[in-house]
Amino acid sequence: MKKIEVVAAIIHNGGEYFATQRGYGEFEGMWEFPGGKIEPGEAPESALKREIQEELGIDIYVGKFLCTTDYDYPSFHLTMHCYLCSIEAGEIELREHKSACWLTTGTLDSVEWLPADKEVIDRIKKGE
Repeated sequence: MKKIEVVAAIIHNGGEYFATQRGYGEFEGMWEFPGGKIEPGEAPESALKREIQEELGIDIYVGKFLCTTDYDYPSFHLTMHCYLCSIEAGEIELREHKSACWLTTGTLDSVEWLPADKEVIDRIKKGE
């Protein structure tokens, strides 16, 4: 099975978390934390800053490592490294996503998350 390793930014502002809706591909319409693939030789934190700049046009501060999740999708295995992040500079511009919103811990379940992101949601709710 194909293996994909990615990083995800859990961008937060006080008690709110930034979620993005996929605008393309097999999982179009589902929600996720923004991020992307780590390139060969690239540190996870550098990959995360690059991906968020490409996708959202903002600079982020990569803070505490939150967790790594593993999920077997039908056609690939995903390993996702998640970091708590905050916006350092810029205005959010959706370059790849269909939609986005800020959610509180009480509203995190109001959107349909991709399966790999659901474990991250559980950790956020537990206050990890």
